Amino acid sequence: MTTTTTEVSAASADVGTDQIDPRVFDLYDEYCHTGMDRRTFLSRVSALGIAGGLAMATSLLPRYAEAAVIKFTDERMKATYQTYPSPGGTSGEMRGYLAVPTGEGPFPAVVVIHENRGLNPYIEDVARRLAVEGFLAFAPDGLYPVGGYPGNDEDGKAMQSALDKQALFTDLLNGADFVKSHPLSNGKLGATGFCYGGGVVNAFAVEMGARLNAGVPYYGSPAKSADVPNISAPLMIQNAEDDPRINQGMPAYAEALTAAGIDFQMHTYPGTRHGFHNTSTPRFNEEQANLAWARTLAFFRQHLA
Repeated sequence: MTTTTTEVSAASADVGTDQIDPRVFDLYDEYCHTGMDRRTFLSRVSALGIAGGLAMATSLLPRYAEAAVIKFTDERMKATYQTYPSPGGTSGEMRGYLAVPTGEGPFPAVVVIHENRGLNPYIEDVARRLAVEGFLAFAPDGLYPVGGYPGNDEDGKAMQSALDKQALFTDLLNGADFVKSHPLSNGKLGATGFCYGGGVVNAFAVEMGARLNAGVPYYGSPAKSADVPNISAPLMIQNAEDDPRINQGMPAYAEALTAAGIDFQMHTYPGTRHGFHNTSTPRFNEEQANLAWARTLAFFRQHLA
């Protein structure tokens, strides 16, 4: 199988990464990860008094239609929405996006965990990217019990923040078990996720023990050091160079993983910011995203075959 590489770059936006003031990037990161709404984000950027600041800010907002790497019509896979039972979760039933490779299977399974805004088109695209590489990929939508991803990230962020955190985690965990036990699965499970989803992957590693066979969290919050001895899955931890909110916890995480004898790799990608794998905004770094993705695929093939 050949490695899928991205074909969309930050040039698809009006303003390139190298043209965006770092203060605008910092405010965008705050907007993404707090209760700040879009109007406040744009107002605070305007208050900085940067020439072209509003153009920089709006260029950072996701452009999903332009960013898909694998189209939903790609003949190398078939993607459908599937419901699954979720006892102990928000409502008892969940839905996710299942991307199935062509062929008879069985296939190694990978659960894909979204950011803090529900199952947006970027995460669905990640599932399709995995499917064309031969993985049975499933991306649960944590917002399904409250109506599903609403079509925009700002409302999705507000909806997700209102959910009970433990019930949401249970819903996502049940999604992992759903794809692991799917009739087309070979019984081995990998997990990957981004931002909030990266933190969930680390939490899965603690919670699932030997039921998880490999984890690749992207710029996600680390597991608590005291919980690390519960991990048995090998981990490939993908971090951005300029991401102080996440990176401040990584030295202690690496130390705890080493002390517990966990098989792990930790990569930090130069010249990148939080979200560098996401093709839909100028935070995307094509060179480093492709390297991280190639490593992810190789890691899953090694541990899930």
